[in-house]
Amino acid sequence: MSCIAQDMLCTARVSAYDAGDGCGNNEVKEVMDWDKLRIFHAVADAGSLTHAGDVLQLSQSAVSRQIRALEETLDASLFHRHARGLILTEQGELLFNATKAMSRELETASARIRDSEDEVFGELRVTTTTGFGTLFLAPRLPALYAQYPELKIDLMLEERVLDLPMREADVAIRMKEPSQADLIRKRLMNVNMRLFATSEYLRANGTPAIVEDLSDYRLISQNVTSAQVSVGAQLIRELNARTLRSTFTVNNYFGVLQAVLNHLGIGVLPDYVAEDFPELVHVLPEVSSGDIPVFLAFPEELRHSRRIAAFRDFVVQEIQAYRRARQIQP
Repeated sequence: MSCIAQDMLCTARVSAYDAGDGCGNNEVKEVMDWDKLRIFHAVADAGSLTHAGDVLQLSQSAVSRQIRALEETLDASLFHRHARGLILTEQGELLFNATKAMSRELETASARIRDSEDEVFGELRVTTTTGFGTLFLAPRLPALYAQYPELKIDLMLEERVLDLPMREADVAIRMKEPSQADLIRKRLMNVNMRLFATSEYLRANGTPAIVEDLSDYRLISQNVTSAQVSVGAQLIRELNARTLRSTFTVNNYFGVLQAVLNHLGIGVLPDYVAEDFPELVHVLPEVSSGDIPVFLAFPEELRHSRRIAAFRDFVVQEIQAYRRARQIQP
């Protein structure tokens, strides 16, 4: 949660409950103590009083007192205490789901408040795959930071599709069209999986002339059980259906690239790596996966965000430059 959202959650009060519910119940006001809810949220998120105290800049004893007071107010135990940390009870899970929803709403509100008509700054949470994030996006980010030095990008690399409408991230770059509703999406380009090796490896081992020649080489690829695009996995299955002298598998494309760059064999890699690694030689051009569409998406509610617009325009410009360099048509 951002500092602004924390402050909003900390200072907000529901004055409408000050007089109780009209039936002599004045304890409703205590239930809606936002400061205690803020502390509870931090503890539930961290799973530890100590770690939550570090985040909140409060002592462990102060955090513990607030949690006990909230439990007394609700007449419910919110945590199971274990030597390894805190685990939410069923009642705690219910409350944590509510505070997470509150946190997301406050993040959205604070993001809109922070956005300026003329400046781009603040936190931007970007999610994409490990391969695209490490091999294409991250090497190009210095240009974005040079233009907007006050940006704070949190780049989350994982194959799991994060829930943008639920604000698990602000913007996503994915290797398929998003299926979630209420998202603005833009198709960026197509990617294909192809075979690459270093010139040094090919000098030492020769260059395969036809796909059947791969049986004399070491094939480097993701394991077919690793999280990856389906057409990439299908290509790997087809190549492995042949009798191969040697193989090396790893669970992400960054690992495949490192093995190839260190002359271990011929690797299955996304074709955009050739732009940034000129030492790679494209082997057997006829071997290719089907098209992999690359989409940028973000929630409809962030359509006016200056940070989103700056990031979107930057990515589009970089991909246009990539296409020109590779002479690839949109």
